[in-house]
Formats: sequence, C-alpha cells, structure tokens
Amino acid sequence: MSIKLAEHSGFCFGVKEVYKKAEQTIEENKGKNGKMYTCSPLIHNKNVTDELKEKGLGIIHSPKEAEDGSVVIVRSHGEPEEFYRKAKDKNLRIVDATCPFVKRIQQLVREAKNQGFHIVVVGDSSHPEVIGINGWCDNEASVVSNPEDAKAVTEDRLFLVAQTTITVQLFQEMIAVFEKENKEVVVHNTICRATEQRQKSCMETAIDSDLMVIIGGSDSSNSKKLYEIAKKYCGNTYFIENIETLPLKEVEKCNRIGISAGASTPERIIKEVIATMSELFTENKKDNMMHDLMDEIEKSLRLPRSGEIVNGEVIQVSNREIVVNLGCKKDGIIPRDEFTLEGDQELTDLFKEGDEIQAKVLKTDDGDGNILLSKKKLEVNEHWDEINGALDNKSFVNAKVVKEVKGGVIAVYKEVSGFIPLSQLSDKFIDKADEFIGKTLPVRVTRVDQKRNKVVFSHKAFLSEERQKKVQEIWDSLHVGDIVEGTVMRFTEYGAFVDIGGLDGLLHISEISWGKLKHPQEALKIGEKVQVKILSMNTEKGKISLGLKQNKPEPWTIIDEKYQVGQIITGKIVQIKDYGAFVELEPGLDGLVHISEIAYKRVTNIADEISVGQEVTAKILEIDKDRKRISLSIKETLEPPSYQEEAAPAPAEEAAPAPAEEMASPAEETLEEAAPAAEVVEEEVPAPTAEETVEEAAPAEDQE
Repeated sequence: MSIKLAEHSGFCFGVKEVYKKAEQTIEENKGKNGKMYTCSPLIHNKNVTDELKEKGLGIIHSPKEAEDGSVVIVRSHGEPEEFYRKAKDKNLRIVDATCPFVKRIQQLVREAKNQGFHIVVVGDSSHPEVIGINGWCDNEASVVSNPEDAKAVTEDRLFLVAQTTITVQLFQEMIAVFEKENKEVVVHNTICRATEQRQKSCMETAIDSDLMVIIGGSDSSNSKKLYEIAKKYCGNTYFIENIETLPLKEVEKCNRIGISAGASTPERIIKEVIATMSELFTENKKDNMMHDLMDEIEKSLRLPRSGEIVNGEVIQVSNREIVVNLGCKKDGIIPRDEFTLEGDQELTDLFKEGDEIQAKVLKTDDGDGNILLSKKKLEVNEHWDEINGALDNKSFVNAKVVKEVKGGVIAVYKEVSGFIPLSQLSDKFIDKADEFIGKTLPVRVTRVDQKRNKVVFSHKAFLSEERQKKVQEIWDSLHVGDIVEGTVMRFTEYGAFVDIGGLDGLLHISEISWGKLKHPQEALKIGEKVQVKILSMNTEKGKISLGLKQNKPEPWTIIDEKYQVGQIITGKIVQIKDYGAFVELEPGLDGLVHISEIAYKRVTNIADEISVGQEVTAKILEIDKDRKRISLSIKETLEPPSYQEEAAPAPAEEAAPAPAEEMASPAEETLEEAAPAAEVVEEEVPAPTAEETVEEAAPAEDQE
C-alpha cells in the first residue's frame, strides 16, 4: 500500500492567518472580563470551532448579539460594509482577519459600482464570502452559478468577479454566456491561485489512485469541490471530516491511496488520517512476510531465463571476468567484453567482493555450467527504459547531434541513436543543420519503436516549452491594476496591440483617450513607449486588456480646477450639427456652441461660418456637471457691429445750392436711403433690380 498526500492540502494562507489571529486574541484577552466572538463560525470545520469555543471564543451572527465593547473577529470570508458600521455603533473592537484576496474583491466591486457598472459575482449566493462581497456594492450584485442565472442578467455594462473557491471551468462557462449575449463585460478572475493549485493537485492525485479520501468540513465549499473533482477521476472517492468516518475496510482493498484536504482542514486531522492508514498498512505487511519467505525459497530453486534481468552479489573479481552469486544452483559469469569500460579502466578498479550488481542473462549455460551474464546489454536496456520513460512522462533528455542525414540529423542519447527532423531542430525555419553538429541538445522523445531500434526526438518541443514558461512567468508577475511600460507594436481598427515584456495586450480604442478617436494612430505611433494600466487578464484565453487614458484623471472630475463660467478658451471644431457646433476643449471634454451663439448676424448654415478642424475662440456660458454639458459662445468673443446715425439735413434757407453735377440723382438717393433698411431686414426686403432702379430714375431725368 502507498499513501500519497496531494500538494497544497490543508490550511490555505487566509485560513492560517485567521486561525493565528484567533489564537492571539484568545491569549491577549485571558483573564479579562470582555467577551470574545467570531461573527459566524471562524472556518468551515466543526473540530476547529469546537476547540476555539472551549477556549472562550463564542459565535454570534450579527453585531447586535455581541455585548458592547467586546472583541469580534471577522473571519476570512469577510463581512458586508454595513457590518462595520453596526460594530462601530456598539463600540465593538474588530479584529479583521478577512482574507486579503477577498478584501481585494470587495474593493474592486465597490469601485466598479461607483463607476456605473452592474456587478456580477460567479458563485454560490448563500456562501458567506459572496454575501460579504455583495454588501460592498449595496447588495445590488447579480450572483450566478449556471447559464440560466447568467442569461437572466438584463444589464449590458457588467463587472464580473468570482467567488475565490469556485472552479475555473464554471467561471469560463459564465464568461462565455455573457460574451454570447454581446454584453460589455470587464472580467476579473478572482479565483484564489491557491484554490486553482489545490484543485489541480487533487485531480493529479486522483488520476494515480485506486481510492481517494477528501478531508474537510461538511459545510466547506472548497472541500466539496475537491470531492467533485476527485470523484470525476477516481470513482472510489470518499468525503470524511475525521478518522471516525474513514472507510477502513475499503482502504484495505486498495494499494494506492490518495488524500486531499480542504482549505479549512487542520494539519492535525490530516496526520491522524495518514497515521491510521499507515498502521493498517503495517499489519498487512506482517501477514505478507511469510508469503515473501516462501517466494524466496521457490526462487532459489528456479534458474533464470535468457533475457531476464537478475541481481546478485560479486563473489570473485579479476581483470578477465566477474563471478556473481545469483542465489540459485548456478553462479553467473560476466566476461570483460560484456562491460562498458572507459580508457584504461580495469574490472578490479570498478568492483570488489560483496558489491551488489545487476546484469542481463545471455545464456543459462555457458558450457562450463555457469550462467552467462552481460552488463553492457543491461545498460542498453536501461537506456531504452529511460527513453520509454521520457516518452510516457513527456520529459526531456540530452542528446548529442552526431551527423546530418536526409531530412534531419542523427542524435545519440547514451547508446541509443535517434532521428531529429529538420523541422524539429528549432522553433524557427532552418534549411541546414550545420550549426547543430556536435552540440548536445535537450530534446523530447516523440516516438519509440524499440523492436526496430528507432527513436524520434524534438528540440523544438523543448524550445516551445521554455518559451511558454517565460510567458507564464510574465503572467504571474502581472496583476490587474498594475502600471507597466509597453511598446506599441501594431494597429487595428479597434485598437492597438502593446508589447508588455513579451506579452501582447490589447489597448482598445476606447481606452486610449478620454476623447473620441477614429483610429488609434491619431494618438499613438508604432514603436512608441507608453505607460499602460492592466484592466483585466484572462489566463485561459491568454488575453490582456490595457488602458492608457486611466493614467490621467477623467476631465469631468477635475473640471472645476481648469474651467469657469466666463472663461475664454481656444478649441477645435469636432462636429457640426443643424443646431450648433461641438468644440473640443481637451480630449474627453466637448462644449456646444448653439447656432444662435455663432455670430451676431442670423446664421442659417453653420458650415458657411466655421468648419470641422478649425480652431476657434469661445466663451464659457454655462457648466452643467450633473448632465455633463458645457455651453459656449463664439460671438461673445467678437466685437458687436456698430451702426452710424444718418446726419440731419440742413435748413432749406441756409442750404447752398449744389452744382448740378454734384447733386445726387433720385435713384441714388433711393439706394442710399434703402441701404440701412436692407441691413436690418436683409432677408425680408430684397435688393432692387436694375429695371426697378431705372424706372425710379426716369422722373428725375424728365425734371432736368
């Protein structure tokens, strides 16, 4: 029987911290009159909560149940925002042990709610962690755990987070539903990395086990998910809380036992379960010892067959051969030729009497009554075993490239020769293998045909995996909210791709500037270095969303610092409508010049007065921060038109007669008198035609 404990079993970081704080709180309050509580059970493990209760740590379900001035520990699941207000009203001393990963989710949803997003939490609506998260966005979040829940979400602008203990598969399913519904979704994968690791190691252990035991509290969500995962890969899986419910009879029947434990399971309980199984194994081992003794007696009477691998003890060494006691009626002989010796090595240098040695049987009778053995043939077998093992485990071996052949090269691993196709020598295109001759390369075994002595290697697989590791290291070093330097690599109609240390992230056109852009190249250049903020990361799809405008405050949030009513500004015309023109004060901040504020005269076609792209000077008439509107006037920056009054005519008796040639004709007087009226009622009184002028001028000519 073998017992294997999955990696990442037992207390996670958050649970360790809350348990540690609980122990410290109990120690600090020993002998004091004040009460100590946790709001709901500290962790989902009754054994732990019962132990803490005996030490004086009670359990309440809301602040109003606690005595004024007492100590209350906030468990790792966290509490709603309202909890802290109620605790303050009762003068409670709070020991906040909220898991830092949960605390981050609470902050994310509060900020997103303030930005106008509808919050969606993927998880169990009755789970205390989810209830706490919802309490940080006014309890208005949608909690979804299946496609039907997701389809019921009617809002279009969504902010998606996850309960830290759900499976990655469920989270991806929910994302797919929203994307199919064409929702605008900002995704934050808040599944705890420790949870992912715990679930993965549980799966791997279950695959290699005959029986799987999951240790955890009956109320523990993450323990239940471990059970579901283990059950999927090992049908013989049991969920227990402690050794009392361990199925010993079932354990006895199996050779490979796997164990995984939830994040709320103490190390003490895990050790008790393993110790109980080990004792059972020891008892079974004693029963088998007699059987093993009988097997040894039977083995001593049997001679090994040709091709069999045997173990023995060296009883005689010379430079010509080695004699080996095989524990049967005949001794084994290994001639010098059946060893692989280097340089001036002698058998007496390598072996001495009493050494253990392993060899392969060539003949059961060498003619002198001995069994002929070979160390060299065994080594070749061992090398083939290593090759086959590397194939099964997808591991790498080091092979030396010795010569070029048609379509590739020959590479040797120890005494096994293999073929590397030209396409598998590099992760880049090559047409010659000269540079690789004589080099030792790490390779993956991709195909083995031992009967025909054929092996195929791939160096490209090694390079690809190394590159993937580097990419993963970069992923692990990045977090949502980080500000990183990137290089603009290429443009699309919908944004720009930015290289951030080996990974490409999408800088969507809407995240480049607070203003509107028709194409990203209006604000960026290929090769330009930019400081970008990581908005979201999707490790499963390998996608990163970036933002550039977030490095500057949104213009409307600081408008009072830069603009006031009455201020004269300079801006660019960005859009013309029938009712007015929009002027860009700065990216993300536009003002409207109503058609009546273009000029002092009546304007019927704005395009006759101004054009898109033109820089204009305007006066701020009004700033409406609630509706995010700015009213501007161009005419307020212009000089108003001036009109001269007509000079009064001189008295008739004093007026000197004008020479005939200087007197204005009636037609001219008519035109002069009509001019001011034409300016005032420009569109109502049309200018006189040439015929009308001639008709009016005719009487004057008759008088002359």
